[in-house]
Amino acid sequence: MSLTRGLPESGIKLEHDWALQHPADYIEVLTRSVPEVMKASGVDPADVIGLGIDFTACTMLPIDAAGQPLCFDPALKDRPHSWVKLWKHHAAQDEANLINEIAAARGEAFLPRYGGKISSEWMIAKVWQILNEDPDMFARADRFLEATDWVVSQMTGNIVRNSCTAGYKAIWHKQDGYPSRDFFKALDPRLENLTETKLRGEVVPLGTKAGELTEEMAQRMGLKAGIAVAVGNVDAHAAVPGVGVVTPGKLVMAMGTSICHMLLGTEEKRVEGMCGVVEDGIIPGYLGYEAGQSAVGDIFAWYVDEAVPAYVKEAADKEGVNVHVWLERRAAAYKPGETGTLALDWWNGNRSVLVDTDLTGLLVGCTLLTKPEEIYRAPLEATAFGTRKIVDAFHENGVEVNELYACGGLPQKNRLLMQIYADVTNREIKIADSKQTPALGAAMFGAVAAGAENGGYDSIVEAAQKMARVREETYKPIPENVAVYEKLYQEYSRLHDYFGRGENDVMKRLKSIKEEVAKH
Repeated sequence: MSLTRGLPESGIKLEHDWALQHPADYIEVLTRSVPEVMKASGVDPADVIGLGIDFTACTMLPIDAAGQPLCFDPALKDRPHSWVKLWKHHAAQDEANLINEIAAARGEAFLPRYGGKISSEWMIAKVWQILNEDPDMFARADRFLEATDWVVSQMTGNIVRNSCTAGYKAIWHKQDGYPSRDFFKALDPRLENLTETKLRGEVVPLGTKAGELTEEMAQRMGLKAGIAVAVGNVDAHAAVPGVGVVTPGKLVMAMGTSICHMLLGTEEKRVEGMCGVVEDGIIPGYLGYEAGQSAVGDIFAWYVDEAVPAYVKEAADKEGVNVHVWLERRAAAYKPGETGTLALDWWNGNRSVLVDTDLTGLLVGCTLLTKPEEIYRAPLEATAFGTRKIVDAFHENGVEVNELYACGGLPQKNRLLMQIYADVTNREIKIADSKQTPALGAAMFGAVAAGAENGGYDSIVEAAQKMARVREETYKPIPENVAVYEKLYQEYSRLHDYFGRGENDVMKRLKSIKEEVAKH
């Protein structure tokens, strides 16, 4: 559960755009869920040879010299900056803006690798926010860690950083390392030694064995001590081998509350708004590209939770289905373009290609006759248009996108959504067979960490050949739908550029007025 309003126990209020979590929850998941899973599956713990985990990112926390989160200290637990900052913590936007401004002015080589902008969701902006707003907490932190690396350290007793989060979220590069001391000094003299001190630690490729499960954690998790534990991974990125993708040209969409788009390449290209291109970042031996949309399922949930009329809920209850299913069925009766509505999918800002968390949602075309299911359909289509923007950006910059793969919660639940994505992108979409593809991918890396001699695999390619699966059924574009969506996409693009590229900053002005009024 994310903490967006106040801290636990004290209830100390959090400011706008904050999103924290409690790190003890992560250990509780290991010690409660793993024994339950072993029991339910009937697998003998003696047969488990390796472990891998996946995690949202950038989800970061400050730790002390003993490796414990600062929020565990009773003297610090009422200070917000001692807690885990979740990926969707956007309160470091001011710092991100300055990072981008200074990096651009200095001509920093790393900036184009991230589509020209470093996000407020990522490590350096969040670290700098802590320094600016609570310098004592910054001083107390022995290190800043990704939560995935912290959980692995709790299982193994070793702190190592994985190449995926270091590369995508902390501006690390396999050849060049972190940005220079001079760059950090230009940001803030107090940050000059950041990478050698509070970001120190070996960065290793995915599939590397981080260590072995300690006796204490083995007992708590109901597993054997000494089994291999892989270095941490990002949830979406772990899904790529989980659907069997280990070669270029295939875009994997991890679809849930948000979407992460991942693609493999053989050359480092510049693509607007990409969240990074990282060597060994997804599959060792390839350059891994990432882009994303910061709200997808979250927008559909917002509408259902906050905006549908009471009669919709009553009708859904009467039919014995949930509101999403009721709306999807009715929305599916409309042809593309028939509702006359269009939306911009920025309810939680825009991650790619604009990289701007200050943008907000937009819905146009409503009349007094517009029905709830028509409004529901508009964001479904808008998120597909957002994905099309990303696909086009890659394809037009020499990183081919020939096939789409989808995994996560949404593809399993919403057939209309997947058909819309196929029609809007004009590409066939293959669906993961597993409902827990990131977990499957993480387990595959656990098998690689264990190695063939212990019953695992020596490479993620071998693991994917044996463990990955996609469904036989695919979603193919319907030509007449493709033609209509092409027209709608052109209108989406006009709105996208008008509100997103500075011609009309009304969204930011409204947000600024809102914050000003809230202060008084």
